[in-house]
Amino acid sequence: MKVSGVTVRRRLFAALIIAIVAFLALIVRLAYIQLWQGDEISAKAEDSWRRDIPYMAKRGEIQDRNGVKLAYNVSSPTVWAVTAQIKDRQKTAAELAPILDMTPETLLKKITTKQMLVELKPGGRKMTLAKAQQVKNLNLPGIVVAEDSKRYYPFGDLAAQVLGFTGIDKGLTGVEASYNSELTGVRGSVSFLSDASGGTMPNSSDTYTPPKDGLTLQLTLDEKIQASMERELDQAMTALQADGAIAIAMDPNTGEILGMASRPTFDPANYQASPPEVYNRDLPIWMTYEPGSTFKIITLAAALEEKKVDLKHEMFFDPGSVEVGGAKLRCWKKGGHGSQTFLQVVENSCNPGFVMLGQRLGKDKLFQYINAFGFGKKTGIDLGGEENGILFKPSQVGPVELATTAFGQGVSVTPIQQITAVSAAINGGILFKPHVAKAFINPDTGETVKTIEPEEVRQVISADTSKQVREALESVVANGTGGNAFIDGYRVGGKTGTAQKVINGRYSPNEHIVSFIGFAPANDPKVVIYVAVDNPQGIQFGGVVAAPIVKSMMTDALQVLGVPKQANQIDKKYKLGEAPYVTVPNLVGKTVSDIYEDMNTNFNLTSAGSGDTVIRQAPAAGERMTKGSTIRIYLGAGDDTMHSH
Repeated sequence: MKVSGVTVRRRLFAALIIAIVAFLALIVRLAYIQLWQGDEISAKAEDSWRRDIPYMAKRGEIQDRNGVKLAYNVSSPTVWAVTAQIKDRQKTAAELAPILDMTPETLLKKITTKQMLVELKPGGRKMTLAKAQQVKNLNLPGIVVAEDSKRYYPFGDLAAQVLGFTGIDKGLTGVEASYNSELTGVRGSVSFLSDASGGTMPNSSDTYTPPKDGLTLQLTLDEKIQASMERELDQAMTALQADGAIAIAMDPNTGEILGMASRPTFDPANYQASPPEVYNRDLPIWMTYEPGSTFKIITLAAALEEKKVDLKHEMFFDPGSVEVGGAKLRCWKKGGHGSQTFLQVVENSCNPGFVMLGQRLGKDKLFQYINAFGFGKKTGIDLGGEENGILFKPSQVGPVELATTAFGQGVSVTPIQQITAVSAAINGGILFKPHVAKAFINPDTGETVKTIEPEEVRQVISADTSKQVREALESVVANGTGGNAFIDGYRVGGKTGTAQKVINGRYSPNEHIVSFIGFAPANDPKVVIYVAVDNPQGIQFGGVVAAPIVKSMMTDALQVLGVPKQANQIDKKYKLGEAPYVTVPNLVGKTVSDIYEDMNTNFNLTSAGSGDTVIRQAPAAGERMTKGSTIRIYLGAGDDTMHSH
């Protein structure tokens, strides 16, 4: 059939219209892609061609409260290979091998991988600046030296438990872990465009995005106080041949930790050289043990708050032991203290007197205060690995448990709980949450980004009760078992503690944790220090072993804090500055457990021989000697006493 010319023209016109519409659609589409989506698409294309070599951000510095640097980063470059840009692989591997302390074979394997970017580790990771310069000087195509950094602890193992340590790119323990997100910066990079084969795109240039450093963390620690505490712990470990020791110094008015240390310790820069139980356990917040007589401060505070005792006017007779629920609970002093005021009960750390205070309070009230002072639960300190401690469940508390709890046996606490609770007892009655972080500072501007304010948990006792507790504990140091912590010119309060260690569920007859908690000035406390020594060799008394350590630490801390000396000190029972003559007591026939908590702070003791009974002493009983002199005791079996001369 013949198609007319008109039809042909119509068809051609329709085809033309369709072609024009399609062409316009194409133009619109192109315009949309070019103008609207162009940037996004070219960015995507560029992204698929872009290769980044990381420039690590500097981890934030850690400083003490006065700006002394305790941890910071030092530059330590890392070598990368852009594999597609390497011209001669054999030559590259051979030239790099001696500088990186790696074999040419290992390097060759790394740089012939299909990966585009390879880190030449271990030798090329965190290397010295000198070695990095040697690599740069080789001018090898495809070999790039990128900026990296490693952690540096200028004081070695100082404050290791608080600082903790870092892994490859994050904090693993201590504040390095607690505040990892604030300390970690944002990493930068050098990026380049690469073609399909991995070579550099022609006419493209590298772009450098600078890293953003982490925030500076300012701690509550004082480097000078910390150093003094660690020095004293080292000396104590050597002199006492102890299994371990811990010390914490705190500002009782804020909960700020001024110093925290324990032995054994480790070097954060080389933590793998120490056993995991040393670097993974922060003993001041992890270790749990029976506190012994330092816990009597809690019983005392509760009894005063509940008006169950008049310290100065009420008398108590101590026969040497008290029977409760069929159990005989002894005083550390054989034969007891006899008739005394309740203030002397505190001064003498007399167990039967504290049993009576516990009975007057009753189980519900005593445990109400124990809980209010924060025992049995974590303090919430900003360090990982804190333990709860252990208290009797109310249903388990009978007359015996009530009595032993009142003098610090049968409960289990952590050192941080103990110092936090005692701070509340002496600071006006407020329990604070302890903390080691003070502020975060922008490293570029020096401006404080965030301040950690003191956090009040609760008011536990009244300010008036707290004042009475301070006065009683000042008497303990001036007149009682805490005499070895007495500092001339400073009013010091404190309390001794000696507790048998529990080993395999039983009390050990010859292993103790001896402790002392002290604070000064007693009328307006600025610092409280707690020291516990685990199983010191020789005589094990808190007043003999731990009190002198606290005295040394306290003397240094008061000077560092600029606390002025005081004239209105409670006199000791001798003129200030004199070492009076005192009578040597008769120790023959006594067992080591007889001279259990604190025989007498007039003397130091050294022992010789094996056995648990004193068979001889020098000087002899009744002789006069200056206070602070040493009595040597000779130990043997009990029946040897009669035959000694």
